[in-house]
Amino acid sequence: MQVTVLGAGIIGVSTAWHLLQRGHEVTLVDRQDDAALETSFANAAQISVSYCEPWANREAPLKTLKWMFSDESPLLFRPQLDWAQWRWGLQFLAECNDAAFVRNVAQLVALGAYSHAALKDVVNETGIEYDRLERGIAHYYTDQKSFDGAASAAAVMQRFGVQRSVVSRDELLAIEPALKSFGDRIVGGTYTKTDESGDARVFTQKLAALCGQRGARLLFGHDIERLESDGREVRQVRVRDRSTGMASVLKADAFVVACGSYTTPLLKSVGVNVPIYPGKGYSATLPLMRPRHAPNVSMIDDQMKCAISRLGDHLRVAGTIELGGFDLSLNTPLARKRCEMLVRRIEQVFPGVADTRTPEEGGDPQFWCGLRPATPTNIPLIGRTKLRRLWVNAGHGTLGWTHGAGSGKAMAELICGEQPAMNFGFYGMGSRAGSTASAVATRLQAERG
Repeated sequence: MQVTVLGAGIIGVSTAWHLLQRGHEVTLVDRQDDAALETSFANAAQISVSYCEPWANREAPLKTLKWMFSDESPLLFRPQLDWAQWRWGLQFLAECNDAAFVRNVAQLVALGAYSHAALKDVVNETGIEYDRLERGIAHYYTDQKSFDGAASAAAVMQRFGVQRSVVSRDELLAIEPALKSFGDRIVGGTYTKTDESGDARVFTQKLAALCGQRGARLLFGHDIERLESDGREVRQVRVRDRSTGMASVLKADAFVVACGSYTTPLLKSVGVNVPIYPGKGYSATLPLMRPRHAPNVSMIDDQMKCAISRLGDHLRVAGTIELGGFDLSLNTPLARKRCEMLVRRIEQVFPGVADTRTPEEGGDPQFWCGLRPATPTNIPLIGRTKLRRLWVNAGHGTLGWTHGAGSGKAMAELICGEQPAMNFGFYGMGSRAGSTASAVATRLQAERG
């Protein structure tokens, strides 16, 4: 079978790899000059099965409303004259209840566990190195009220097989001694030792290179101009070489759209509407000045809602979401403020460990922003569309790195007519998830009264 994969982030490259593993001919297309140069470029670096939680929960509406008035809020809704944004927002609000939360957690964890196993298989087979640290993920709290709710959140995850444990401040400091200078601010935390971290860009680019070595046709630097359909099936895709301006047509037995947030307009052009909206996220990658005092355990800061991961001789801090369209600017006052907020937090938690100076002060912070393709449930769309030959693998939100390897494997299995071994509702193919989640939701509601 000939398969064309559109998009060479972690999702698209993983899809291409697993299709090649099954003996198919693959063409991988991306407008950038290499893989992983957009959403997968500088994310939070966490493989966080234990934190596969949707944004939508019972507290989210009030928090979102309050956060609208702060440029430094973790989730910033920036209203636009855009019906897609408002429709997405209404769908999101419909998910902000306990039953939906637990139902969505069930699917996210199922995909997370499946994907983590798939990632380990790829690493064992290929030997790819990507600043991987298998030290788990710790979530620390500085507010007692928030920490008091950590036990119920951990209990939900435990019911789905994730061993996320509540730990005291002293236990947390023993797990990650680098937090000691900030220890008097910490009231407690949670910890999952089976999670890990690593550089998604490095991994994805190395895997893409291996795809090329195994016979994939890599069309980097090619704009995807349009899908061409007769209303029943997609027959071909038209692309254009950015360097020469030359257009060409790609024919295939199957087309996989894995273009992140740009999946929505591409599919809409052939009458397929998907609820994926871009969430602009930021990160800062900072050189280490005192490596011996830097953390080795990847962490989540509950107050700032940011993730912190060590990548070799650098420290990455990533977080915040802006729902405001396809804006990718980094030099606006708002963007600078949100980047500086992340750097400031590193200096507060790990004083003197990383070079947090501004460029004007002689520092070299590597700021980045990317569009996280989010569905209202945070459950990605993996499966077939209503048009023959056309498949979708997108909508992974902040969990693209966590879900990448498994999403690619599942996509390849579905195209081959196989059923992936997990309790997950695949797009356009019916749902297998629900009964277990419904039972847990009933228990959770009873416990909360």
